[in-house]
Amino acid sequence: MGNVTFLDPGFFWLFLLLPLLIVWQIWKRNQQTATLKISSLKGFKTSKSFLAKLKPFLFALRLLALSSLIVAMARPRTVDVSSKTKTTKGIDIVMAIDVSGSMLAKDLKPNRMEGLKTVAESFVEARPNDRIGLVVYASEAYTKTPVTSDKAVVLEAIRSIKYDNVLQDGTGIGMGLATAVNRLKDSEAKSKIIILLTDGVNNSGFIEPETASEIAKEYGIKVYTIGIGTNGMAEFPYAIAPNGQFLFRMMKVEIDERLMKSIAEKTGGKYFRATSNKKLETIYDEINKLETTEIEELKFYDFDEKFRPFALLAGMLLLIEIGLRNTLFKSFI
Repeated sequence: MGNVTFLDPGFFWLFLLLPLLIVWQIWKRNQQTATLKISSLKGFKTSKSFLAKLKPFLFALRLLALSSLIVAMARPRTVDVSSKTKTTKGIDIVMAIDVSGSMLAKDLKPNRMEGLKTVAESFVEARPNDRIGLVVYASEAYTKTPVTSDKAVVLEAIRSIKYDNVLQDGTGIGMGLATAVNRLKDSEAKSKIIILLTDGVNNSGFIEPETASEIAKEYGIKVYTIGIGTNGMAEFPYAIAPNGQFLFRMMKVEIDERLMKSIAEKTGGKYFRATSNKKLETIYDEINKLETTEIEELKFYDFDEKFRPFALLAGMLLLIEIGLRNTLFKSFI
């Protein structure tokens, strides 16, 4: 009975009347039976009969009947609640990630690329109700994962990102953005988002970033841009040693922030600068909060009314009281 609720708990105020009935019963009990005044009880047996001793039991039955009736009127019931969530308006997201050689710079730990992969995985896991795709670019771009609701596929694609010779080195921001737009242009989602990340300036590709941003705006796609890299100098790879290891040297960090801000403002997004692992994590958390998915939660209530046993008990007690009053206790009351 721990999950019992009452539909009309206001009826419990009627319990305040029961003490008044008890007081009234005590005050009137001497008037409920006939009295006979005599000068002496000598010669009379003064012990009360068994039925006379049970006389107050009738009033107790009436009080119990009234109590049960009050509880019944308060409508006790149990409820079994089941819920079902339904995504009413989802978001389609494409992450366009720069995989040029400069992403191996060590100003983020262990480097920019690995730091990004860790944060991107957390971002994907935090959005179970949205579809996410992945585009990688250097001087060219290609779709690593189309927009999908299968988070396991997206996570595996993120983990497999690495610097290789598949794409010619360089930074084609326009190529990456245009490829991401192409993945979203036919989407019917209520919101279409691109997270465009780079650590350099546009120096490759045959599509200008401004042109790609105009196309994104035309299709109603919002672009959040992230410039990754510390302020000042960082260790960049500049050559490969005979043993296949990268050689690093200190070089100046250059990010075309003016371009990145222009892309974000034009499409209704926002520009961020990630100068550390913690800052990058904070940026993805902020994007996660800015782009929320509407969830409809349907709750089903199954009520089981419990007033009937109390009503039946009240009726049964009243019948017993009336029956006893008009049979065994008829001569006493």
